[in-house]
Formats: sequence, structure tokens, C-alpha cells
Amino acid sequence: MLSKLDQLANRLVELDELLMSEGATANMDSYRKMTREHAELGPLVALYKTYEEAASDIAAAQDMLSDPDMKDFAQEEIEAAKTRMAQLERELQTMLLPKDANDERNIFLEIRAGTGGDESALFAGDLLRMYTRFAERNRWQVEVVSASESDLGGYREVIVRLIGNSVYSKLKFESGGHRVQRVPATETQGRVHTSACTVAVMPEADEVEDVNINPADLRIDTFRASGAGGQHINKTDSAVRLTHLPTGIVVECQDDRSQHKNKAQALKVLAARIKDVQLREQQSKEAATRKSLIGSGDRSERIRTYNFPQGRMTDHRINLTLYKLDFIMDGELTELTNALAAEHQAELLAALGD
Repeated sequence: MLSKLDQLANRLVELDELLMSEGATANMDSYRKMTREHAELGPLVALYKTYEEAASDIAAAQDMLSDPDMKDFAQEEIEAAKTRMAQLERELQTMLLPKDANDERNIFLEIRAGTGGDESALFAGDLLRMYTRFAERNRWQVEVVSASESDLGGYREVIVRLIGNSVYSKLKFESGGHRVQRVPATETQGRVHTSACTVAVMPEADEVEDVNINPADLRIDTFRASGAGGQHINKTDSAVRLTHLPTGIVVECQDDRSQHKNKAQALKVLAARIKDVQLREQQSKEAATRKSLIGSGDRSERIRTYNFPQGRMTDHRINLTLYKLDFIMDGELTELTNALAAEHQAELLAALGD
């Protein structure tokens, strides 16, 4: 670890020199990459210097051990510096963990009603509100890409785009099956029903760099958009359905009155879904050798239960139960997302030690 840290410290010095040179801004793409790398390395190298200072303190204190008058003081300094070094080493290991290249990306969040009929669709609407409220707390922008509403309210399927800082890093563990246990509004006997939705969190793809979609592989159909109960019917075929023939992935977009805009938005969702399939294949291989919070690629895997009669939420992957369901459904997800991120970090650290 120390040799790698030495290399990174040297790289920071090199970047300082490059950024201060006369021709630094001649190529703005290169300049931006260097400033981004400098910003990432700065805190790590600063922490490493603090670690080296603690090591120097130990060496200096050891020199004082031979002096009877200074021995007790030197011993205390050594113990304090060792404790400090152990803590700094843990922090350095965490900072050296491999970065997820998608962490800073915007996402497409897809919620689909599953078992449970109308109650499942209503729960899909509740989940959408929960994530929307969380987005508002993080000052993210929310765009509805596509929505298929159910007759009693809620959604059979809804896709939204969340735009902001570190969106994927905070919500990437939300993919999977979400189960709800509660008494539906239509239940006259007061019995608790169980229904479910699936959630997919897909990092937004850069179509140029990440996913190459051959136009010849696409079937494009246009049709008239319609909402729940036949509302909002367009007079023109503005809705677009894209079918990616090699993968069988189908994307519909009908929220805009412009066919051109719907097609552009559908292409973005398609690119994200193709990228998502590639990510899940990779994660499936990783999950074969170790547990992974991001999952094995099986979207039907149940990850969480929302029990309304007991006011609790349980995340089954990390055995976390919180008795604050009202707050969670209102978008208070920080405690949960932090716990999932901490568990994933512990996983990565354990993998480094293997």
C-alpha cells in the first residue's frame, strides 16, 4: 500500500507542474482531466502525509526512550502515534478502494408493479413519491420519461430520470424486489395483503462512448399516446416504441407531444438498459465468488419489505430494520443508503484482504 501511495504522491507533484505550465490550457479536455485527477488525489496525499508525520513522531519518541527522564513521556507518545497510524491506515485503505466509474452519473429509475394487482400499482406510486422526495432533499432534478398509469391510481410502470451530483452512488443499491405488507383501501375485512414491485436503477449511458446502437438493429413503431382511462389522447402518432432486435429490449416513450423528442428520450433509456444488462452480467460473475449488494443481476430478488401495520422497513441484504416507515416513505433514505454504502465498502475491504 505504501509504495502505491508514494507513486500517487509523486503523481500529484507531476500534476502540479503540468497545471502550472504555460501550455496547460491549450487542450481543455486534457486540462479538465488533469484538474479532476488533481482534486481526487489531493485529499488522499494530504492524509498520507499525516500518516508519515505520525511515523516520524514514533521514530523521534523511540530516540528518547534511552533517556530515563523522558522514557515515560516517549512511551506515551509512541502509543498515541501508533493508535493514530492505525486509524489513518484504515482511512487510507478506504480512500484507495476502486472507484465505481458510474458513481457520478445521472440515472434512469424504473418502477414496475408486480404481484398484487391494483395494490401493487398503488405501491409503485408510493415508491415513486419516496424517491422523488429523496431527490428533492438532495437537490436533484426529476424528469418523468414514461408512465403507464393504472385505473385506480398508481403506475403499472414508470420511468424517471434523476439528474444531479452522485445520483447513482446513492441509489445503486435500490435495484431489486420491493415487497409491501398493508391493508389495501379496497379491503373490507381489514386483512393485510402482500404485493410487490421491482425497481431498476440504471446509470445514464453516454451513447457515443458506452453503448454502440446500430440503427439496423432497431425496429421503430409509432402510435397515439394515451393515459389512464383513455385520457390525454393525442391526435397524432407521437408516441414511440423502440425494439432492440439483438437483445429483445423494448422501450416506449409517450410523455412528450413531439415524436422527435419521444424518440430521443427512448434512445437514451434504451442505451441505459443495454448498459444495465452489461453491468448485471459483470455483477453476476462477481456474485459467483462473493456476496454483492448490487446483486447477482436477478431483478426479482427480494431486497426489502415495507410493513405498514408494524411501521417498519427491513432490508434483507444487511439485516437492517428501521421502525420509521412514515419517514422513509417521505424520502428519509439517508440512514438506509449510508448503511448500504458502508456494507459495500466493508465488502470491498474484505476482498482486498483475501
